[in-house]
Amino acid sequence: MKTDKETEKLLLNDSEYDKIVAMKIEQEFCEEIKPENKKKETYSFNIKEIPPSKLFSKASVFEVLNKSSKTKSYINGIQAEGFLGTDTINRNKLLSGEILAFVSGNNYIKFIKCKI
Repeated sequence: MKTDKETEKLLLNDSEYDKIVAMKIEQEFCEEIKPENKKKETYSFNIKEIPPSKLFSKASVFEVLNKSSKTKSYINGIQAEGFLGTDTINRNKLLSGEILAFVSGNNYIKFIKCKI
């Protein structure tokens, strides 16, 4: 480890100081452009591969087709569970992967994908 006098000499010498500053700037720049090692998001389109805890969560996407207004929209699993209401038969079939879609009033709700 350098002593205070050695550090003072380095700081007083302009060329050494410039080298230290340039090296520090280069390190910071390399850290900023360094690609992050983020885990890629993987999606599953097969309802049988989805854990039951994730099917009716924000991680899953359902498509809603309205029969009367002929519109299509997308909702998450929590909203899809709301469309199910007290229909335990369709809920259990969805959780087991027997069906991909169900009907609720004028809406046809279909499973699209889930983030794993």
